[in-house]
Amino acid sequence: MLRFNLPKSYAGRRVGLLGGSFDPAHEGHVRISEQALKRFDLDQVWWLVSPANPLKPQGPAPLDKRVAHAKRLIDHPRIVITDVETQLDTKFTCDSLRGLRVIYSTTRFIWLMGADNLAQIHQWRDWQDIFQLMPVGVLARPGQGLAAKCAPAARRFASGRLTARSSRLLSHCSAPAWCFVDMPQSMASSSAIRNRGAWG
Repeated sequence: MLRFNLPKSYAGRRVGLLGGSFDPAHEGHVRISEQALKRFDLDQVWWLVSPANPLKPQGPAPLDKRVAHAKRLIDHPRIVITDVETQLDTKFTCDSLRGLRVIYSTTRFIWLMGADNLAQIHQWRDWQDIFQLMPVGVLARPGQGLAAKCAPAARRFASGRLTARSSRLLSHCSAPAWCFVDMPQSMASSSAIRNRGAWG
C-alpha cells in the first residue's frame, strides 16, 4: 500500500537517485553520494533502498533492517534514505523512475550508478528507457572503468556523453545524456561484508 511519506521536493531541485539493495549500506555508498553531489551539481541524493534485486536469486535482508542501517550510517543533510520502490510497488528500475517522474514532475532527476552497473545495465528490463527518462551519472568503481566505457549502453548512447570536465552540467541536461567521472576508489563491498559475517 502506498504510504505517501515520500521525500519532499520543489520545482527545479536537482536530485540524484542511487538505487540498490544496500545489503548492507557501507562507506563506499556514502563516498559515491558525496562525489555525486559535488561532481553533478546536485541539491540532494536519494537512496532508493529496493525490496529485492531481480537479477539476484537470493533475497536481501529485510527492508526495514537495511533502511534502518542506512539511516544510522548517514550523517549528511543532503543524502536522503527512502523506500520509494516499496511505496510505488515497483520491481524494476525503469518503472520506479517512471513513477517518480509522474509524482515529481518539476524535479530534475538524474540516475546515479557505479561503473559496474553501466557495464551490465543492458541486462536490465527496458534499460534504454532509463537513459531516455533522465540523465545518467556514472561513478568509477574499482576495476570497472574500461569495461563500463566499452559497454553496450555506452556505445548505444555515445552521442549523449558529456566529458568529465563538463560533469556539473549533467543535472541541467535533457535526456539522453550521461557522464562518467573518476573518483577516489573505495574497496568496500556489500557482498564482502556479508561473506565475513559482519552483517547478520
